[in-house]
Amino acid sequence: MLTSSSSSVARLVVAAPASGSGKTTVATGLMAALARRGLAVSPHKVGPDYIDPGYHALATGRTGRNLDAFLCGPELVGPLFLHGARGCDIAVVEGAMGLFDGAAGHGELASTAQVAELLRAPVVLVVDASAQSRSVAALVHGFVTWDPRVRIGGVILNKVASDRHEALLREALESVGVPVLGVLRRAPQVDTPSRHLGLVPVAERRAAAVEAVEAMGAQVEAGCDLEALVALARGAGALPGAAWDAAEAVASALPPVAAGRGPRARIAVAGGAAFTFSYAEHAELLAAAGAEVVTFDPLREERLPEGTSGLVVGGGFPEVYAAELSANESLRGDVGALARAGAPVAAECAGLLYLCRELDGRPMCGVLDAAARMTERLTLGYRDAVAVTDSVLAAAGERMRGHEFHRTVVEPGSGTGPAAPAWGVRVPTRRVEGFVQRNVHASYLHTHWAGAPGAARRFVERCRTS
Repeated sequence: MLTSSSSSVARLVVAAPASGSGKTTVATGLMAALARRGLAVSPHKVGPDYIDPGYHALATGRTGRNLDAFLCGPELVGPLFLHGARGCDIAVVEGAMGLFDGAAGHGELASTAQVAELLRAPVVLVVDASAQSRSVAALVHGFVTWDPRVRIGGVILNKVASDRHEALLREALESVGVPVLGVLRRAPQVDTPSRHLGLVPVAERRAAAVEAVEAMGAQVEAGCDLEALVALARGAGALPGAAWDAAEAVASALPPVAAGRGPRARIAVAGGAAFTFSYAEHAELLAAAGAEVVTFDPLREERLPEGTSGLVVGGGFPEVYAAELSANESLRGDVGALARAGAPVAAECAGLLYLCRELDGRPMCGVLDAAARMTERLTLGYRDAVAVTDSVLAAAGERMRGHEFHRTVVEPGSGTGPAAPAWGVRVPTRRVEGFVQRNVHASYLHTHWAGAPGAARRFVERCRTS
């Protein structure tokens, strides 16, 4: 059932004119600073980012959740926000890219600005002021006036060099009429390491990540007006609508299933440092569809959980851990045996690589007759997809939206294997992508099942009946 008709949870969106301005530092630091003051903080991230929510979770002690108007549809942004913010005092939403940047070719769709509009939330603009002084006023004025539906409630100046630099910036901004809510000096101690797909996930550097989050919180607490930020968030007012509910989403996706059709599905979900890319709603939907969800770490555990009737392997960094994953021969054997026995397997991106015959020359699970390897080329972007083949996730002809983000290629073997393509995608020309092989669905596309709850229901039912 829907749990609420409206919510007045305090909220604000942390945005920036461009990537690299310091949104993650400010948003994560603000979450940590507010949590230190005893507030229950709900953390959110705009778009398909899997890594920043891990830092948000460290800062708040709550699951970081994504708000993606492309993958889930604009109509679910508010309900998913209310679902994540249940029981919280305040919510902080970290934006993506520049404030008005969205899905290419789709106007404002999936932009931070659109999410702010949908949430009726004020925006705090983080400006990298390291190479400007008076020009900051023109920049902020442009963002304030570009779209009157987006309310910029204040500015946080980042990477300010000195007291003199700060004075010049403040003087310039007086004419814009937007309050300066914080000034942060350059602080390398809060920097977090990056590699080919962004920040290094929390799961790979937990102790160092905890220290970085604490430093971010201390910097924001020292340099920002927390009382003014909280007051701005509390001025957002009520957000009409009902909170998203996994059970209702699953029930509405397909007709109820008659009791007694099969045993309860036990679905193993890969986790740990190699497979960190997952949306919290996926496990919630699987559980709502009647499954028992068990998380396991392919880097540490030598066997699949006992009684596994289905397997989900999401995204992450298997290329970084290829040697360790390959060395775990017993688990690779379990995965191969499970697939050969006809159990449903759903794999995305990193999961696809894990199911291949090899990755960068190292043996993997061998479920698919394909070899994967790292490249220098980045494949990135939202995708409109249509199912080419009936699978454990979708019937042929069903449409779904996804996101690609990788620097690898997968090359099918030269033999005539049994696999069929999973998706037809437009990028912008049409191509087929992924593999469907018996009850295995493996693809580069990251999908968000809140936008397609039928996928979770279909997968669970296949686990019960296969």
